[in-house]
Amino acid sequence: MNYENKVQVGETALNVYTEGRGALTIVFMAGNGVTCPVLEYKPVYRRMSAKYRIAVIEKAGYGLSDRAKTPRTIENLVSEDREALRMAGLEPPYVLAPHSYSGFEAVYWANTYPDEVKAVLSMDMGVPRLAVLQAEEIPEEKRSRLLEKQHKLLKRIAKDGLLAKLVRSRTENISGLMTGSELTAAEKSLYRRLFYQNIANSEYTEESRLMTENAKKALETGSLKCPCCCFISDMKTLSRKLSWRQAGLDFAEQCGAEVHLSDKGHTMYAFIPDEMSDTFSRFLEAHGIGAQ
Repeated sequence: MNYENKVQVGETALNVYTEGRGALTIVFMAGNGVTCPVLEYKPVYRRMSAKYRIAVIEKAGYGLSDRAKTPRTIENLVSEDREALRMAGLEPPYVLAPHSYSGFEAVYWANTYPDEVKAVLSMDMGVPRLAVLQAEEIPEEKRSRLLEKQHKLLKRIAKDGLLAKLVRSRTENISGLMTGSELTAAEKSLYRRLFYQNIANSEYTEESRLMTENAKKALETGSLKCPCCCFISDMKTLSRKLSWRQAGLDFAEQCGAEVHLSDKGHTMYAFIPDEMSDTFSRFLEAHGIGAQ
């Protein structure tokens, strides 16, 4: 696959991978710390690219993109995504397919620029309310200590030594892509290289530090107003008041979303890609947003 397609956005070159055809573009958006988004989400988008145009944005610090030159605020993240797509020749409207952290970005984007977003396809996206509630339960000082401890651990893992080997099933191969058949041998080699190259990038830590602020800004835009199809896992969180699944169900009810529950974990896209791609395609067609 022709993986590299960098476009200039401000002072940073961002990688935007595209494949398929169609009048409408489905934009796959990466969760926090996903080191190689183009290969991470391939199981789902390769099954949809026969009917739709696919775009995968690699944010600054992700995949083959350059390092960030701007703060990781939600305004900058969304602005850079929008500009990257246009620089890649992909004009709105779009369908957004967010995973995890990028759910905040998708909500902010869809509600702030409603003419640009036709629908949202949630791959276990993070919902703003849970992030805000979690911050209320965990003091900022404690969160900062946890993030610093995590960053130090990731820097050790990035050296690809004994520690990396011991935790490989929970880090490099957490989605099973390195031992599965979705990626070619060459793609697995690239995936592995980019994992250790990017895993300790400061962009991931800064996004985490700004999570509460970014989630609040997304929450302030209101409930998602465009059609939405939600896959929701039973992932564990630090919140004692609200589970990940219940937060997802509450979000879906508020915006009238179609719901699909999964017990395949937060990286479900690597385990049930047929179910997800078929469901998303049927959803789009049912809402008159099918391939043209």
